[in-house]
Amino acid sequence: MIIGLLAILAAGASAQKQPYIGYVYPAGGQRGATFQVTLGGQDLDGASGAFVSGGGIKARLVEYNKYLGNQEVTLLNEQMRELRTIPEKERSASVNDLIAKLEKLIGDRPDRPANASIANLAVLEIAISPDAEIGDREIRLLTQRGISNPLVFNIGQISEITALPLPTSPQQVLGREEEVIRKKKRGKKNEPRGDMMMSGMMTMEGSGSPGALDDKEVRVNIPCTVNGQIYSGTIDRFRFEARKGQRLVISVQARSLIPYLADAVPGWFQPVIALYNAKGKEAAYQDDFRFKPDPVILFEVPEDGEYMLAVFDSIYRGREDFIYRATIGEMPFVTGIFPLGGRIGSPCPVKLSGWNLAETNLTPDIKAAAPGIYQVAARGKDGFISNPMPYALDTLPEYMEVSAGSAPESAQKLDLPVIVNGHLDKPGRPDVFRFEGHAGEEIVAEVTARRLDSPLDSTLKLADAAGRCLAFNDDREDVGSGLNTHHADSYLRATLPSNGTYFITLAEAQQKGGMEYSYRLRVSAPRPDFALRVVPSSVNIRSNGSAQVTIHAIRHDGFKGNIRIALLNETNAFEIKWGELKGTQQVTRVNIKTSLPSTSAPVKLIVAGEAKIGGEKIVREAVPAEDRMQAFLWRHLVPARELAACVFVPPPQPRKFEPPKTNAPPVSAEHLKSAEAAGRLLSK
Repeated sequence: MIIGLLAILAAGASAQKQPYIGYVYPAGGQRGATFQVTLGGQDLDGASGAFVSGGGIKARLVEYNKYLGNQEVTLLNEQMRELRTIPEKERSASVNDLIAKLEKLIGDRPDRPANASIANLAVLEIAISPDAEIGDREIRLLTQRGISNPLVFNIGQISEITALPLPTSPQQVLGREEEVIRKKKRGKKNEPRGDMMMSGMMTMEGSGSPGALDDKEVRVNIPCTVNGQIYSGTIDRFRFEARKGQRLVISVQARSLIPYLADAVPGWFQPVIALYNAKGKEAAYQDDFRFKPDPVILFEVPEDGEYMLAVFDSIYRGREDFIYRATIGEMPFVTGIFPLGGRIGSPCPVKLSGWNLAETNLTPDIKAAAPGIYQVAARGKDGFISNPMPYALDTLPEYMEVSAGSAPESAQKLDLPVIVNGHLDKPGRPDVFRFEGHAGEEIVAEVTARRLDSPLDSTLKLADAAGRCLAFNDDREDVGSGLNTHHADSYLRATLPSNGTYFITLAEAQQKGGMEYSYRLRVSAPRPDFALRVVPSSVNIRSNGSAQVTIHAIRHDGFKGNIRIALLNETNAFEIKWGELKGTQQVTRVNIKTSLPSTSAPVKLIVAGEAKIGGEKIVREAVPAEDRMQAFLWRHLVPARELAACVFVPPPQPRKFEPPKTNAPPVSAEHLKSAEAAGRLLSK
């Protein structure tokens, strides 16, 4: 009877969707550390392991706990009552362990979770090698029905402190939110949940809530990274010692870890950080960094003493997927680079601005064969690596903005085609450029700034010699830039009416300016081209079967050619029979087929599109992406690192459960043996 019940709990519903993970906590760890992480999601039955991109990391499944329905809890309680009737001295250790496990599962379970899509929990042991490359990776969970979507997993370079994992958050009742706050828990005092005291990581008992039951602070030594989860109404506080003259960088990863929450407004966890001195006076406060929701405080310590950092949500929301990583210390931090890009094959020195940098100039070592956006980073004074910055490469000639003024008579002359690297250094003053054009000539002017982490919100205006406006643009959506919610870069395309001089005015929409308001301005004839996105980034295929993916085409400068879809690494194992985007078509679906019965690990696939442009065959790789919803409405294509394919044998249909008869016999020795087997099954 016990085996039958627990087998159903382990197998789950037969009509499952794709495995999905909504959060991973902690969302990273230090090189050389071994520790546990919790992943929350749905349709994770049969979880067996995990994969982290980039190498140097091993992941092992420790346990999987499915969220229990009311009927399942009732049945399990009946079984536990029967087991407890056995004298304790007659129980085996495995039966006692099973009872304890079921008590924990039922005790941590709320009647109604705040978000059912993250209520199923998998616990992994992560081991990071000492020489693993730092920075963002992707973590995916492997289940009996394939591999899950990816989430960001960051490899850090300094010591880390991690709070105990939060239990599943209960649903709040409007007007009675304080009941949820007072029910929050992180495990018994001095008794961490799970084995979280691992090499390179420390644990803390948790956060406090304003005026609530467990208003606590955690003392830390800097530099360090603290990992936490924000519960409804709570504030996490960290106290540390600092010396006068230290240039502290306090940076938070939150929205960059989980870009979009479908059922939250504005659609992500909006962290706020405040820094207080020893007297409790606020010394610094931030709720963002320029246009990015993740805050950064740049603070030069005025005097020796204790300081306290507070982390909370802007409107005191919270649940288990409100996850953050806050780094405190004299860490290198790049606030800007100039220029924002260069020409392929002709790298030029880049000037860096920021804090705690060992270098202020570097030449990007990017071996790229195609235009695109790449990453550059700098070294700090202590050998640490800074935050990465985007850097664009293109094939056109490049100019520096040197004499552009705000009036036509002082406009900088351009010879087309060209990319101009500049910045709007004074608030309210635009840059004006002029060029010679011909009747019937078509030109494109495009700004790339916000897509390169510049705070510039640009506008573009094309005018003739008489000052008549021929075209104007403020914002233009780029669906390929899936992490941006404000598409602030401008784009215009126009046909010139006559021979003569024309002027392009680049301005800041909010009349702001400064050296950090950098841009790249392309002025050229149209350059028809395309880019592709393939959704989802995890492809799960039944044995010897097929699975469907969606291809999104991003057509540049009016490209209307046909795009043929294929696998670059097509073999006898995987293939796309036929797929094509015709004319102006932007979306299509294709089937990826396999002849494999199963795979023991994810297989990396590369989907590409082929088209003819100007008589030349052009091939563009599709960027894997996830289709994510923001705040109940807006959808975004969030880029991923890899397109991972898994081939699986469908699990057997679960046996229909029949409630036990009322005259069921008492628990016997045979039942105890069955219970031991059930315990092993539940732990899988």
